[in-house]
Amino acid sequence: MTKDDAKDPVVITGIGLITSVGQDRESTWASIRRGTCGIRRMTGIAPIEDNLILGAPVDLPDGLEPRLKILTLNEIAAAEAIRDSQIDMAAVDRTRFGCAVSAGMGDARSIFDVIDVPGGTWPVAGGLPHEQFFPCTPSYHVAHKFQLEGPRLSHSTACASGLVELACAVRAIRDGQCDIALAGSAEAIDPLFVAGFRKMRVLSDDADPVRACRPFDKTRNGFVIGEGAAMFVVERLSHALARGAKIYAEVLGCRMLAEAHHVTGIDMESDALERLLRITLKSSDLGPRDIDYVNCHGTGTAQNDVNEARGIRAAFGPFASRLCASSIKSMIGHLLNASGSVELATTTLALRDGFVPPTSNLRSIDPEVDIDCVPLVGRELKIQHALKLSVAFGGHLVAVALRRWNDSQSGFAYPDAAPKAIPDDTRRVA
Repeated sequence: MTKDDAKDPVVITGIGLITSVGQDRESTWASIRRGTCGIRRMTGIAPIEDNLILGAPVDLPDGLEPRLKILTLNEIAAAEAIRDSQIDMAAVDRTRFGCAVSAGMGDARSIFDVIDVPGGTWPVAGGLPHEQFFPCTPSYHVAHKFQLEGPRLSHSTACASGLVELACAVRAIRDGQCDIALAGSAEAIDPLFVAGFRKMRVLSDDADPVRACRPFDKTRNGFVIGEGAAMFVVERLSHALARGAKIYAEVLGCRMLAEAHHVTGIDMESDALERLLRITLKSSDLGPRDIDYVNCHGTGTAQNDVNEARGIRAAFGPFASRLCASSIKSMIGHLLNASGSVELATTTLALRDGFVPPTSNLRSIDPEVDIDCVPLVGRELKIQHALKLSVAFGGHLVAVALRRWNDSQSGFAYPDAAPKAIPDDTRRVA
């Protein structure tokens, strides 16, 4: 690795996305822009009683290979991201192509056999259990599917996992371990998680499923579990320009911190979150006045929403009043392991299209939430810089800062935006 390699910006050139409101990137984004909700009463997740809980599932087409659903979701998103990036897989150096995919809940049928759950109540995943049990299976599966031979990464950091994978892929590129990488995560609703969250009393319920998840609303009563996946192709700017790629955004900074507070409770003083925001801005060479949009973790739980609002207000000071900050969990639910990557994908699309997605169901804002949460209806805004936050169980805190790529030839420029200056030394072949 040369000094120039370390300074070479890392950019997003491909996005793959599947959720309860869309089978691909553009259909998902169109639904979120409209405020479409994918939450409904859940059936068919035995041994959980039908209609007992709410969820936002992905309906997959019939005839797919029988296996853990998370593997299929990862593969769909990864394939779309690669297509979107227009990378020539026959020509790319696969030894320099990394893969960072979050760990997932493995095939737990053997556990249910041990605890004598009655036969026939546990859904059959298909495939070989020993090949699907390990948490790192999703990362292996994606890397094997696309024959990626660069660094292979897999982390389990609760609902911060998606952003952690993106951050680690960016670091691997900046460290010279690879030139390009797939990064992201997926989530499928699992009975063990459902049972655990229900026992914790953090799941929302409502007679109208569409209104169940209400981030920042004073009547909020918890989150709804969702399914989906998002994948990114990230690469060195020089590598992207050399192959004529279209660029969505530059990844300016990725920072991680932890609250040493409680496994599920949150420090309501928001000191750690404020510190995370400040160091993310500093590492990205940005100030509070530069950020236009924050995509919040926004779960709809009493603690999380107030904690985020306080942290944002403290870190941005007087500039917090000009921010837009929304949560799309109101529409697609909480995708747990995949929440960070799916929400970062929609943040990137918000930059591309100059549109801030709404916080659906926000009809009566909590007076302790002193920020603009874009209630009910999204709005046009020519965003240049955005932040994505993840605030996860276990105290995992992650923030990613993005800059929109304003160049009519290599990106998706606004009609009246000046072309982005590209240094001559980044035009070389990587």
